[in-house]
Amino acid sequence: MEDLAKDLMEELNCETVFTIPIFGGIDVSESVVVTWIIMAVLVLVAIILTRNMKIDHISKRQAIAETIVTKLTGMVEDMIGPEGKAYVPYLTTVLLYIGVSNIIGLFGFKSPTKDLNVTIALAVMSIVLVEAAGIYHLGVKKWLHKFVEPIAIVTPINILEVFTRPLSLCMRLFGNVLGAFVIMELIKMVVPVVLPAVFSLYFDLFDGLLQAYVFVFLTSLYISEEIEQ
Repeated sequence: MEDLAKDLMEELNCETVFTIPIFGGIDVSESVVVTWIIMAVLVLVAIILTRNMKIDHISKRQAIAETIVTKLTGMVEDMIGPEGKAYVPYLTTVLLYIGVSNIIGLFGFKSPTKDLNVTIALAVMSIVLVEAAGIYHLGVKKWLHKFVEPIAIVTPINILEVFTRPLSLCMRLFGNVLGAFVIMELIKMVVPVVLPAVFSLYFDLFDGLLQAYVFVFLTSLYISEEIEQ
């Protein structure tokens, strides 16, 4: 158990990779560096798949690119509905980022979503978008009026919900990623051969992608509720 606690602390500890010597020194952590790597990989893949695109007689590479975009945007559009179509590019990007972040551990990197700061940032970004969408679609007056619906006595609860939503998104993503690590370590202690590889495939691949889907689904749900007339 002591070894598990030690491994858990090491997994949660985001070490400083280097320091930028400005403003008294800006520490750049592992999660930031891995995020840069993920961004670079996604941009590089996008450039490779979208080179020399054509309207007719498309290449296999373009067909793959179109299939990926169509499937991902279609999935997000189904979540958020036609009224929230403008937010599909952002949500698709978040889906890709979290999905890749959660499975990048298979390649020897520490997942950025194991850093609480990353999950907090993602949650805050999403909730700011949710509230901004509400103001944009409803106007300030109608947006404020939603806080006193259905009756004025529930106003404190509605206001509190603005803060509990990002907390829920953050802790759900962070907790599931952390929980998967703890379960994997326990399995390795009890059954050190064969089974860990099978469960690793589930937790590092399927569960990681599932958590990305859940995060985007909940954000889409919140936006849909917020922009509802």
